[in-house]
Order: sequence, then structure tokens, then C-alpha cells
Amino acid sequence: MTHVASDGASTTPNSPNSSDSARSSPPPGTTSPAPPRARRHPYGVPALLLGLLATPSALSANSVTTTLPDIGADLGVPVSSATWIATTFGLLMAVCTPLMATLLKRRGVRTVVLACAAIVAAGTLLVVVAPSMPLLILGRGAQAIGGSGLVTTAINLAGTPRRMGVVTAGSGILGALGPLAGSLLTEHVSWRAALSLSALALLAVPGVIRTAPALPTQDPRTPFDTVGAVVLMALVSALVFIPRFPLPALVCAAVIAAVLVLRVRTRPDGFVPVAVLRTPVFLSASAVVCALSTSYFSLLYIVPRVLKDSEGWDAGLVGTGTLVALLIGSAASWLLAAYSTRMSRAAVLAVLLTLGVLAPVTAAVAPWAALMLVAAGVSVFVSSSGQATLSVYAAHSVPESQRPTSIGLFTLCYQLGGAFGPALAALLVT
Repeated sequence: MTHVASDGASTTPNSPNSSDSARSSPPPGTTSPAPPRARRHPYGVPALLLGLLATPSALSANSVTTTLPDIGADLGVPVSSATWIATTFGLLMAVCTPLMATLLKRRGVRTVVLACAAIVAAGTLLVVVAPSMPLLILGRGAQAIGGSGLVTTAINLAGTPRRMGVVTAGSGILGALGPLAGSLLTEHVSWRAALSLSALALLAVPGVIRTAPALPTQDPRTPFDTVGAVVLMALVSALVFIPRFPLPALVCAAVIAAVLVLRVRTRPDGFVPVAVLRTPVFLSASAVVCALSTSYFSLLYIVPRVLKDSEGWDAGLVGTGTLVALLIGSAASWLLAAYSTRMSRAAVLAVLLTLGVLAPVTAAVAPWAALMLVAAGVSVFVSSSGQATLSVYAAHSVPESQRPTSIGLFTLCYQLGGAFGPALAALLVT
């Protein structure tokens, strides 16, 4: 079949000569086509770059656990006061996660990453020079705020369980290495260096900005639900303070939760959208990941204490055994996340729930200490792989415009396990 071009010449579609001439000689009055762009990664940002953006927050959060005595001695405060460094970091990471998800939805990846990177840099600088505990806490708070935005962005850009597994497994591995890193840096450099590990995420910022695809965004002129945001942040704060002040925090949480319900009914498209809360897959995924996270953080506190007090293990052996168990469990979680695309949702849930129940039961009845370490490793395995797989289910169960919000709320449910777990551990061990 022959087509007649606009200049009267005939061309044949399958003719090499005609196609070559079309490419080399564009019609008069037109410009040559632009050269093809470099091939981009099929998912935008490479998974390892997302891991570098997100995982330093886990490393930084846990590095403080072995530095508190040195910090207290240098700044002239008791260790009990120095623990507010860790409390502030964990609280702001949890509180700011849904806030950053909303900012991501309204302003896009570039704005959030650049702003959060600047906040992390400023917080790290303050940590390095802070002469007093209040300023040090302020610096750590800034690191947590910026880190929450970088983690939220990485999770939103992951897109698949396999890529999410890189983020969650990496966070688990670096989280397990955090105390050791903090101890070594404090001994050979300074505790300020140990508290500056959040800044490693800044290395990923140029690559993320260059390769990140556009996410669905909301019209920034849409009124922001300030009341809904404040109420949710207050609820999260009350939940996080349960380990320190159980009864007052529980009462406050119950009252604030009732206020939040009223706010959602009044503003169904607000900070906590009713469309997300009415999605069964999102609700079940969030409930499961919160339970798995609570179990993991409970065993993270219970197992080392039992090994030391009941089994007579010394601190070095307990630390080494726990570290190995957590590293193996975190690394193995990526395998389930990667393989989950070949499994049905029911099969993934069956694996997570079965192992999630077996881990604490095994730790409770284990006749040998080694089994307790196995239980701890299985617990971090199911919590990390659960976060990787269930976050994708939760995100794809809601309208596309609500995905950043759903991921922020889902991640918040995971982080709440970090507040519930220690409280539960304290009740069980005492």
C-alpha cells in the first residue's frame, strides 16, 4: 500500500529508504526532532537510592541508645533527662509522618525533598554545636521532622513490594546496627557524630530530585484541614506518651479519638479522609502492620532482658546474639517482599499472621535461649516484610489522589508499634 505525502511524493511504510529519508529530511518549514532522551529507570528513582534516602533515620534513631551516658556527662544532666533526646525523635517522626504525606500530596516530591533535606541539615548542624540539652533536643527534633518527610517520600516512590522491601529491610538492618554504630562513633570520634547519622540521607537528594516521577498532587488552593491535622497530631502524641504516663495518656487518647471522629464526620475530605477510613483493605492492612510492629518492638525489649536476667548471659553475648538475629530477619524480609508479587494477597497475609503469632508464643514458652533469638529474628522478619507488602496493598486500595495520605497513615500505624511495644514489654517483664 502506498501513501501520498503532502509534497506529492509517494512513500511506502515498510521501505527502508523511505523511512531513512523521512528521518534525515524533514518537511520544509519544520524542525528536526529532538534527539531521544536518556533511558530512565522504569520506576523513576532506583530502589537503592530510595533506601539511602530513608534508612539513615532508622540508623540515627537507634544510635542514641548507647550514647546517653556520654551525652549526660558532657552536658551535665542525668541520663533520665538525656532520654528525652530519643523520646522527642520518636514522637516527631510519628507525628509528622501524616503531615508530610499531606504536604507531598499538595506540593510534590521536589518541594518536600528539598525542604526536608534543609531541615535535616539544619538539625544536624545544631546537634554538632549545641552547648545545652534544650538546643540538642531541638536539633534532634529537626532531624526527625526532616527525616519523616524523606521516609514518606521514599515509601511513596517505591511503588512495588520488591522495591519497598529494599527500604524496609534496609531500615531494619541499619536500625539493628544503630546501637553498635553509636557506640563505635562515640568511642572513636564523638557522640555528636553518632547523632549526625541522619545527614547520610542528604547524599541521595540530588539523585532523587533528578529521577523522581511526578506523583498525583492536590490543588494547593484547596483549604488545608488545620483542625483535623492538629487533632490527629494530638492523638498520636497521646499514644506515644503511653509508655511514660500510661493512665493520663490513655484518657487523653480516648477523648481526642472521639474528637477526631467528629471532625472526620464534619470534614469527610479533610486531613483524615473518610474515603480512606472506609476502605476495608486499608483498615485491615494498617491493623495487621500495627500488631506486627507492636510484637516486634515488644520482643526487642523483652528478649535481651530475659536472656540477661533469667539465662545469665553477659551483655556482650546478648548484644551479639540480638544483632545477628535482627540482621538475618531484616535481610530475609526482602525475600518475602520480592516474592510476594507471585503470591495471592491471602497467602501473604497467611504467612505474616502465622509467623507473627508464632514469634511471641515461641519467645514465651521457649525452653532454650537460642529459640528466643529465633523468635526475635522472625518478629523483625514479619514486621519488615509486612510493612513492605501491606503498604502497597493499602495504597492501591484507595483512589489514586489519596495514595500519599493512605501511605502516611499506614506508616503511622507501623510507627505506633514503637510506642505500644515498649509499654507492653514493661507490663510483661515487671
